[in-house]
Amino acid sequence: MPEPAYTPEPRPPSPSQPVPTPEPKSTPSGPTPRPSGPASRPRPTPKVAALLATRAARAHRKAWAAVFAALVLTSVLLGAFALAVTSAALGRAPVERYAAADLVVAGDQNTRYTAKPWGSEPETVSAGLTERVRVPEEALGVVRAVDGVERAVADRIFPVGLGGESVVGRPWDAARLAPFALRDGRAPQGPGEVVVGVGRARTGDRVALRVGGADASYRVVGVADGPRAAVYFTAGRARDLAGRAGTVDAIGVVAAPGVSAGELYGRVRDAVDKAKLRAAGERAEGDSAGLRVLTGDGRGAAEHLAAAPARATLLGALGAIAGTVVMIAVLVVSSTIAQALRQRGHELGLLRAVGATPRQLRGAVGREVGRVAVAAAAVGAVLAVPAYLGLRALLDARGALPEGLRLPLPPWLLTAPLVTAAVTVLVARVSALFAVSRAAKVRPAEALRESPPGTPRRVTGLVLLGVGVTAAGTAAAQHGQAAAAAASAAAVSLVIACAVLGPWIATGAMRVLGAPMRRLGPGGRLAAADCTAAAARLGAAITPIVLVTAFSVVQLAAGATLTHEARAQAREAARADLVVRADGGLPSGALDRIRSTPGVAAATEVVHSTVVIARKEAGSPLLERVPVLGVTPERLTRTLDPDVREGGLGGLRPGTVAVSSDRARALGAKPGSRVTLRFDDGGAGRLRVVAVYERGLGVGDFLLSRDEVLRHTAGAGAARVLVATDGGADTVRAVGAAVPGARVDRGAEAVRAAARVEPEDQALGEVVGVTAVGAIGAFTVVAVLSTLTLISIGRRPELTLLRRAGAARAQLRRMLHAEAAAIALTGLAVGLAVALLPLLAFSLSFAGTLPYLPPVQLALIVGVVGATALAGTLPPVRRVLRGRYPTG
Repeated sequence: MPEPAYTPEPRPPSPSQPVPTPEPKSTPSGPTPRPSGPASRPRPTPKVAALLATRAARAHRKAWAAVFAALVLTSVLLGAFALAVTSAALGRAPVERYAAADLVVAGDQNTRYTAKPWGSEPETVSAGLTERVRVPEEALGVVRAVDGVERAVADRIFPVGLGGESVVGRPWDAARLAPFALRDGRAPQGPGEVVVGVGRARTGDRVALRVGGADASYRVVGVADGPRAAVYFTAGRARDLAGRAGTVDAIGVVAAPGVSAGELYGRVRDAVDKAKLRAAGERAEGDSAGLRVLTGDGRGAAEHLAAAPARATLLGALGAIAGTVVMIAVLVVSSTIAQALRQRGHELGLLRAVGATPRQLRGAVGREVGRVAVAAAAVGAVLAVPAYLGLRALLDARGALPEGLRLPLPPWLLTAPLVTAAVTVLVARVSALFAVSRAAKVRPAEALRESPPGTPRRVTGLVLLGVGVTAAGTAAAQHGQAAAAAASAAAVSLVIACAVLGPWIATGAMRVLGAPMRRLGPGGRLAAADCTAAAARLGAAITPIVLVTAFSVVQLAAGATLTHEARAQAREAARADLVVRADGGLPSGALDRIRSTPGVAAATEVVHSTVVIARKEAGSPLLERVPVLGVTPERLTRTLDPDVREGGLGGLRPGTVAVSSDRARALGAKPGSRVTLRFDDGGAGRLRVVAVYERGLGVGDFLLSRDEVLRHTAGAGAARVLVATDGGADTVRAVGAAVPGARVDRGAEAVRAAARVEPEDQALGEVVGVTAVGAIGAFTVVAVLSTLTLISIGRRPELTLLRRAGAARAQLRRMLHAEAAAIALTGLAVGLAVALLPLLAFSLSFAGTLPYLPPVQLALIVGVVGATALAGTLPPVRRVLRGRYPTG
């Protein structure tokens, strides 16, 4: 059989030859018109992009492994924080004491402030209160008269000392709202009878109880189920012990048979509104809060007062760190993907030169990145749940959340990591499109030519640098949240500016480090020449180190500076030798007995509390919670010296206040002027300033009279007495004998702990700070490792050529070590410089001192950066260094 004639395949015309144009075919009606416009262009088929993506993914598995690691970490952290934020948003206080009540009438536990920002409508902000806002007793009659109310019970809650422990006192009638039933005995009927929780005592025993500093003996007539830390009195005795006549803590409402809770809610709400009932106590101007009618899960808010403020603080802290993590994730993912594609610049250029269309190139890269991103996001979504549980365990271990706040994790919430996984994939795809944009847009003839960084990039970097410096200057001139926000903006702007200016920073660094590197011999000269020639590559490696250094130093040093200065001021302020306290509260007259003890030079009773300050920040309303001390002013500076600069503390009594110098400047206050403070029970006072002192970080921004604080708190049992002595061990024993049952602690640390003021959310802030540093550190370590690994993988041909040209293994190792050291030193130096500017502004504004960072933490940052730089430089090229190459 004859073989078929060979027909050669048509070759594509060369660029120098004209492309032949086929003649249009004629039809019976005339020639067919040539198509024109976009429809005439060949549409790239998905098969081409899929083929390119598949083959590229196989050929660059090691490069995509670094991208995979960065995307897994992104998905894990975003999913964990999504779970944390959503769980905090769903957080509620559990219903325990009012579980059998259909409704609870309570005071409004919020204070509000309205102000008109610049060029905007008036805004109102609110802050939670942790002391009980009391209900006028007349509300009890109003609620009882509502149709459909079977029973309305007044609840009064007050601290009781029992056996050296602080428990809760309540009327026995309120126990039915739980309901708590008697396990043994009967209900109290006389003023000397009580019912206790299981395990406290047995029926018939006598117990000594301390209420308001007065001790009395009661007979136990019953033992009830429910909380162990509760003691029940008769309604009349509870009214007398609770004090504050004419008010109750809350009213529990039980609906009549056949009346739903929703129907009764509307009736009670209407009755309270018509009676125009308001919470007890004088409110600040514009804060005329009424009463709340709570139902369902909302009833728990009347039991656990600290839950709502803690939930708001937790949401704010988690939201802030989640925003930072998202920003860093975008930077890390985009830089890692860009570096992975930059190593293949010649390959992409070659595809473009041989005819690949921009759409085919973008489609191929998008599919390639998409495959990696989907797998990484899925792995991260699975790991997000244990990461969230680890964060919850850390919060619980540090006691960062109050006992009354429950953070639920319903099954449907587990879909949140799936949403963040989709966001991770979207970020990866968008980053890939931006990274391949130049290779896709450039003309085929220019695709293989590299272009240096242009003027627009330099201008952009310089503008961002100026923005960062300006923000740092603004932070130095501001106070409070405005200064913190400006310092944070300065850090972010400066880091991004350094990322944009990376090649020029690398060039400048090499001019400084080039001479020392050349002194290391042939390896050092090779390193200096290579770093000088590849400034863009070196800049890409420096950027993540600048990121990890700057953010870690700012996050760690900001809190460390305030803590370090606060402890220094507390040491200088604490002059006492002893601290006297009792868990169940000090007895009445304890302060006078201590003062009359031989060897005691001075004694000061100290009570901790919190006030709320209403002010404007950049024109917007702001409510700030501030811890304060209530003290007895007699010979105060002998036990606690706040370093008074103006006025005197001798006139500190109810209606007056002493203010720290920093807060006085912010409020425009001086001795004789008045400041308005909102107390934690909703009351407000316009207090006259009697003194201005210097050690605000050590003793707090406000010093109040002890009696002023006790008017607005129920925490008299938490009082401490600071004692300055002239004697030794005999005086300690005498003080202990003067207050039987009290605990006497000796030493400077015990005194500082009793007098030191700490924000309520300090434990939460520490946990969030550690989490932020851990997340940022993990991200940036992955970024440094992946970037250097990708750079090292791309340098294998270069190192192979050097080996063939005669370079010894030791010379190449020395070259790589010198390059890793240059990258680490440059990144650390630039990162510290970037961090120092906003930190300096922040420290001068808040503490009036230079920034402080514990040496151990600084050494840890340097060590992690150095180890990561070496790990990303040597292992990827180990096979090249071990190979044998003929040199003759």
